[in-house]
Amino acid sequence: MDGPKQLLEYILTPSSEIFIVGAIIVLLLPILVHLYISRSTPYTHLPSIVLLGLPGGGKTSLLTLLERGDQALQTNTSQNPQSIELTVSDDHGASTFREAARDDAPGSHRKFLLIDTPGHPKLRLTSAMTHIASDDVKGIIYVLDASTLDEQLTDVATYLYDVLLTLQKRTGAGKTSKTPNAINVLVAVNKLDLFTATPATLVKSSLEAELGRIRQFRRKGLLESGVAIEDIGSEEQDNQLGEFGSEKFSFKQMLEFDMEVDVIGGSVLEGNVDKWWDWISGRI
Repeated sequence: MDGPKQLLEYILTPSSEIFIVGAIIVLLLPILVHLYISRSTPYTHLPSIVLLGLPGGGKTSLLTLLERGDQALQTNTSQNPQSIELTVSDDHGASTFREAARDDAPGSHRKFLLIDTPGHPKLRLTSAMTHIASDDVKGIIYVLDASTLDEQLTDVATYLYDVLLTLQKRTGAGKTSKTPNAINVLVAVNKLDLFTATPATLVKSSLEAELGRIRQFRRKGLLESGVAIEDIGSEEQDNQLGEFGSEKFSFKQMLEFDMEVDVIGGSVLEGNVDKWWDWISGRI
């Protein structure tokens, strides 16, 4: 009886030893809890895939389709970014996005965020560039409406040009230090179910040609802007998309900057997005 009583009296009696032990417990306990939670959680930050494109292309509809796993919802033009958490199977090609949305088997999936960004001209660049700057981004899906490409080709290509150039500069900035993780791009050619839709192969060639024209136009603008002759070379090279000095542009030129650009057709309305899902699976 004396032993426990003496121990209790010792603990309750103020002393420097008691204060030191108490301080150590107070300081170390939160750190130990934090380390335990961090190690038991697979991701501190989830990897993410970012949806970009003009309004009406089908970004938000694609988001709802992958979230629900059955059909896309009718959506309005989004004004704010929104994200959902999805899982992708470790066994690539073993399941469609519908099956992945319902399969919760432990250890068989990897989680990621799918982020939808506004397509409005006043909002899209700021939102897009904010997300591109994140180290968590593993890929970008640029969604376009294949049924209206003829009317929107310049706008579609201009936005895509700015996105690709930002990624190109991001990779180039890392050449002198630690190279950033590569961010690949999928041009998702949507609404191929419509009669007026341009086939994916023609979309690719049309975009390459238009991106080349934009590059020439911007080069001409730089030459006419009054930039000093000695500065034109470096300024032009920093702001030219793809291979510097090349006459024509092609998506293959982006491989020089550790960036792969794929152009793949599909249809959100018909649920024909399995190839896009496979592309996502290969990046997460």
